[in-house]
This record gives sequence, structure tokens and C-alpha cells, in this order.
Amino acid sequence: MGERLDGTVALVTGASSGIGAAAALALAGQGAAVALVARRGDRLAALAECIRTRGGTALPIAADVTDEWAATGAVERTVAELGRLDTLVNNAGAMLLGPAVDAPLAEWEQMIALNLVGTLYCAHAALPHLLCAAETGPRRVADLVNVTSTAGRFPRRGAAVYNATKHGVTGFSEALRQEVTGHHVRVSLVEPGATQSELTSHVRPEVWETMRHHLEAMELLHAEDVADAIGYIVTRPRRVAVNEILVRPTEQDA
Repeated sequence: MGERLDGTVALVTGASSGIGAAAALALAGQGAAVALVARRGDRLAALAECIRTRGGTALPIAADVTDEWAATGAVERTVAELGRLDTLVNNAGAMLLGPAVDAPLAEWEQMIALNLVGTLYCAHAALPHLLCAAETGPRRVADLVNVTSTAGRFPRRGAAVYNATKHGVTGFSEALRQEVTGHHVRVSLVEPGATQSELTSHVRPEVWETMRHHLEAMELLHAEDVADAIGYIVTRPRRVAVNEILVRPTEQDA
């Protein structure tokens, strides 16, 4: 049995859609007050209202986590207005696939900034608060969950820089876990396979044509399936650390 999150505070990045929105709803449903962080403030406001109508507490924060000061400010505002920080879900990301040869450098830079650097900014700002929560919080444990991808475990052609960013988060997460696990801050990876989301809409049309038939041939994960994995991780008793969950569509063979 999992434990409820009453009296705790979670911050979810990339919360305006997809996995982030589903994770925020799941955590709020377990009793956590949730800070919603993304660039699209209108969507965050609508999600916050949805959480409130269900009896939960939500704080929308429009911020671009690729900006160091915006990322730090989102964490500090969460603590100032909600009182603490027990859970960070680093979910914001971009998936701009395509061959490395002649790829637009702007796509590479965007993925590095969001998938890797933004994750690091949020983790850096959150860690002192997570350590404090683990020592003094109601559950005496805290969680940092990094949402990566199967690309963080298995390199694939056509995804070289996306692979690089996700492998970077994987390496960072394991090294950080070793540093803070003795303080009851749990660092976990959730690695989704093909999931229904807006990510594929950002891929260049010619790249999408090479992907489309493969994705349309299988039943994709729903955002709620990945949110279930996140919820499972953070509701474990203090003695249990789930370090990694790889979740793929049943029909995905790679």
C-alpha cells in the first residue's frame, strides 16, 4: 500500500500538458499541494482551477526553466507560498528528432537547454529544500523524480542529441542518488516509451513522415500511465526507494 501525500508540497515542471499535467493531477489527488510550472500560463491556470474544484491546492507559476533565475524563482516562490518542498518532478522536455547530418543546430541547443540544463537548474534550486523536508517533513522523506525516456537507456539512430540529453540526466540522477540517499532524499528515473503527447508535433514534417507509420502501428501509452509510475514512486514508505521505472507500450519492441 502506498502512503498519501497530505501535508506535502510538490513542484512539477512541464505541467501545462501531457505527462506533467497528468502527474500534477495524480499528486494532488494523493493530497499534495502542487506548484505547476511551465511557460503557458493560461493552461496552468486552467489546470490549477481543475485541481481546486477537486478540493486540492495548486499554484500556477509561468516560467521558462531554461532560464536559471526563472527556474530558481519558481522553486523559491513554491516554498514561499506553499510553505515547503517535498517532491520535485522534472518533466519539462523537448524531443526534436532527425538525422544528425545537416540537423539545425537550434534544435540541438533547445534540447540541451530544456532536457538537461533546465533539469539541472531545478534540481540545484530544489535540493536544499528537499534535504530539509526529508529531515523535518511530515513523511521524513523527499523525492526528486526525473522523467527521461527509453532514449536515456537505449541510443537510437535519428535521435543522437536527444539520446545525449537523456543519458546525461540518467548519469546525473544516479550520481546524485548516491550523494543524498543517506539523507532520505530519493532520486528516481521514469523512462517512458512512446506516449501520446505534444512532443511529436514539434518534429520537422519530413522527420515525422519517417516516424509516423511506426507510431501509428501501436497503441501508445497515455500520459496517465506515466503519471501512475510517478505516483507509485513518491507514495512508497520511507524505507523504500524505487530508483528507476522503464515503462513502454506493450507493442513497443525497442
